Amino acid sequence: MEPLKHECGVAMIRLLKPLQYYKEKYGTYHYGLNKLYLLMEKQHNRGQEAAGVGVVKIQTPPGYEYVFRERALGADAIQEIFSKIRPEIDKANIEGMSPQEVEAFAPFLGEIYMGHLRYSTTGKSGLSYVHPFLRRNNWRSRNLLLCGNFNMTNVDEIFESVVRSGQHPRIYSDTVMLLEQLGYALDKENHRIYKELRDHLVEPELSKAMEDRLDLTRVLSSVAGQWDGGYVICGATGSGDIFALRDPKGIRPAFYYANDEIVVVASERPVIQTVLNIPRVSVCELAPGSAITVSKAGEIKIAQVLEANDNRRCSFERIYFSRGSDADIYRERKALGRVLVPEILRHLDENLDDAVFSFIPNTAEVAFIGMCEGLEKHLDRKKANRILELQEEGRLDQDTVVEVMKKKLRIEKVAIKDIKLRTFIAEGESRNDLAAHVYDVTYGIIRNDTDTLVVIDDSIVRGTTLRQSIIRMLDRLHPRKIVVVSSSPQVRYPDYYGIDMSRMGEFIAFRAAVELLKDRGLQHVLDDVYKRCSEQEYIAPEKRVNCVKAIYEPFSDREISEKIAQMLTPAGTHAEVAIVYQTLDGLHESVPDCPGDWYFSGDYPTPGGIRLVNKAYMNFYEGHVDKR
Repeated sequence: MEPLKHECGVAMIRLLKPLQYYKEKYGTYHYGLNKLYLLMEKQHNRGQEAAGVGVVKIQTPPGYEYVFRERALGADAIQEIFSKIRPEIDKANIEGMSPQEVEAFAPFLGEIYMGHLRYSTTGKSGLSYVHPFLRRNNWRSRNLLLCGNFNMTNVDEIFESVVRSGQHPRIYSDTVMLLEQLGYALDKENHRIYKELRDHLVEPELSKAMEDRLDLTRVLSSVAGQWDGGYVICGATGSGDIFALRDPKGIRPAFYYANDEIVVVASERPVIQTVLNIPRVSVCELAPGSAITVSKAGEIKIAQVLEANDNRRCSFERIYFSRGSDADIYRERKALGRVLVPEILRHLDENLDDAVFSFIPNTAEVAFIGMCEGLEKHLDRKKANRILELQEEGRLDQDTVVEVMKKKLRIEKVAIKDIKLRTFIAEGESRNDLAAHVYDVTYGIIRNDTDTLVVIDDSIVRGTTLRQSIIRMLDRLHPRKIVVVSSSPQVRYPDYYGIDMSRMGEFIAFRAAVELLKDRGLQHVLDDVYKRCSEQEYIAPEKRVNCVKAIYEPFSDREISEKIAQMLTPAGTHAEVAIVYQTLDGLHESVPDCPGDWYFSGDYPTPGGIRLVNKAYMNFYEGHVDKR
């Protein structure tokens, strides 16, 4: 119901043949650029605040540009970027060029393509924060183009390391820190090779030999051990080497495909499948801690840069962020809906005759299918048992069987997202009134004051849209009861690895727990947790614990859900409102291979996450202590 800003999308292409090859086989020099466009559009769900494109040409002679970059802001950034790139190519009149001239001079047509889709996770915005970032140098092998899907939790430490190396960063952000840190390591790698070859070669042969001998695995290994966070980092040198590195716990996703024509890296598997029209088995997951590198000469390597740690692949990626067209994700989302059936039936008192099932929004549709399959299985068992009862009673005939078998789930499309109302023109209650009309409803399918309406969503994080719009809208249908179901568990803790969930006080589960503490005279827990969080600042990183868990410990999941329902029910609502959340056990049963659940459980995968969650609580406490 409330779109989350989340981890970004990356796309990288390395063409392994001369551009003329793609012109002859596929009819266009734009082959790589077209594939990049599709990879970015198919991942548009991963970033709608900004986008960027970078291209590197390997065959350009000195005196001509060989690294091209275009960036734009806004939801239409991809279209804007490519609408600028195409005229640049047309203006160069590539149809009148020889193949050698296209290789050397055509703008934005090269061997390396990099694309990025951005959702800001740090609160910083503007074109200067849009990937890819570029570090310039007169030596091609020292140029670095960088983009990533990441958020580092120890930016201060990385910054100090960069400053200690003698650098003076212009912008304080994790992207700039990584760019300068990797750029410095790249400089050192160049210098290492230079020292090996300087007594044997002279310029310009020396520089060309250095380009041929770059070892990006060595570059990555020299700095990546300092990083704390979830990340997929993609880079390209001006001389033609590329890399993509994934964090050692696999928090952020990365997939790749390679053949003798092309190497592709992207954030999602089905995107590569679709764009290249290849089977699922051909697309490989980049293992945690490993990097894929392609040299200037086109040599492809997979190297274990960092030791793979315990698997903490992001479960929210499976629930919400990734496109559901991935076969595994589709099955998992159906399972998430199916395992909720027992708790839904409890709220219905097993009465399916007076229940209508639907979903909001479209991203919950697959979980809805799974929920309905589970309910239908339950209904089939009830029908079978009833037929056996009728047989035992001697009343089994065609009419009674037909009567039993005609019982069906009442599945309806209750809500339709009608238009995007411009609620920013209104204030206060008038804004809330406008927000309540963002969705339209299908009238005439709910029996007034009789039916229970069950709607499923993929997550209920802040609850704002639920309170201001959804429940008001559903109540207009006059159900007896509204049951809102979340296919994900209660989001209780901030995320620090790429998702825009960083402020403690925004979470409805946290606010509900705080209200319960106050209701039961346990306000001292808030003070105790603050004191413990303060003490954690002076403890060694490996010994820190998440003190915020104590906020939830006095209460069961069900008690917190009931309090959330109370807090999110608008004044004047006629129907009874209940909220059902997924359980942690249900999550892990449904999504067994992606156990990263820190936003639900508080079990952060790195010390940086634990430090930041304690800090987030301290910020909350200090901002609210006078309001209690």
